Amino acid sequence: MARRLLAALAAISITVSVLFGDSVDCFDGGGKSEPQPTLCDELILPAGYPCSEYMIQTKDGFLLGLQRVSSSSSSLRFGHAGERGPPVLLLHGLFMAGDAWFLNTPEQSLGFILADQGFDVWVGNVRGTRWSHGHRSYSVKNKKFWDWSWQELALYDMAEMINYIYSVTNSKLFIVGHSQGTIISFAAFTQPDIVEKVEAAALLSPISYLDHATAPLVLRMVSMHIDQMVLTMGIHQLNFKSEWGTNLLVSLCDTRLSCGDMLSSITGKNCCFNDSRVAYYLDQEPHPSSAKNLNHLFQMIREGTFSKYDYGKLKNVKVYGKFKPPKFDLSRIPKSLPLWMAYGGNDALADVTDVKHTLQELPSTPELVYLENYGHVDFILSLQARQDLYDPMINFFKSSGKYSSI
Repeated sequence: MARRLLAALAAISITVSVLFGDSVDCFDGGGKSEPQPTLCDELILPAGYPCSEYMIQTKDGFLLGLQRVSSSSSSLRFGHAGERGPPVLLLHGLFMAGDAWFLNTPEQSLGFILADQGFDVWVGNVRGTRWSHGHRSYSVKNKKFWDWSWQELALYDMAEMINYIYSVTNSKLFIVGHSQGTIISFAAFTQPDIVEKVEAAALLSPISYLDHATAPLVLRMVSMHIDQMVLTMGIHQLNFKSEWGTNLLVSLCDTRLSCGDMLSSITGKNCCFNDSRVAYYLDQEPHPSSAKNLNHLFQMIREGTFSKYDYGKLKNVKVYGKFKPPKFDLSRIPKSLPLWMAYGGNDALADVTDVKHTLQELPSTPELVYLENYGHVDFILSLQARQDLYDPMINFFKSSGKYSSI
């Protein structure tokens, strides 16, 4: 164990300068830079779908990218909000961004499918991802830029997205989340000022508890306290497209943990996505996140809680007024909020036991879809996802009396 720890430390130390050096993967919040390609330009407009870019600012100064997508066959034009279908906000997972909803063909990708079904599709991108736009004051090289976890993604990023879309459309939103997108949804839905603007939610690989996660590489990182190690060393950005990120993952693999199938060691065995497109997927993924965010997620695994970030007893008293961080109380999610949840038997992150724990604490009884052979990534990239997931999800949304005419 000591030898592996030293190897991991060496890999981090040797390449830490790469993480903080200039990189094509980084943007410079508050500074001047060359115009970068947008998500609309990269994936959506080339597929023949009208797409517009928006930038919104959170209460703590982050500049988030939102995309608005409509159907390629629709005769509607932007600016006629009253003629659009109901708004739906798509919330991506960890180390991903809004491109996750458009990585397969238009017939297989949820973002395109929803647009073709008449929904007013809004694509969320949280802080730190390449489709967002930095911070009004901090550069990405400033550690303050990365001082956040999924707690801020829920209470600031998701809240601002919902408020903005609500102000534009004058309509309650449908929410679709995957993985981290479900964590922040559950947390946000406990807040009355946020959930009052939500019509219904569909959650793919739903997570509020993580203590039964079985992903071998993730558990290896937890046991080695990699999250605490990188924070102690002053590393704040996690970018697994950098040399540093690659070296860290390689250092965690040895004869007792085969990383030949790196994806399965993180997500569980995925049944149904197209292996031949992995290189294409990796053109877009992964996106950066913060070391503090990873630390918060690993706290969930170690402690079995769904709580705010744990700073340690002394700072918890300063920040929260108590020794332990406050919990996000799932019983506060309104019983009247319609929920639809889909989970898989091979998902090594959203484990069935943890999903059942979540269900026990919710005041309502969500509609459920269980797919025995689905892993964590299948929920957004499966070639069979339309019939397995997306059509039932859309029927759930359309069953709402307010939108029964879609």
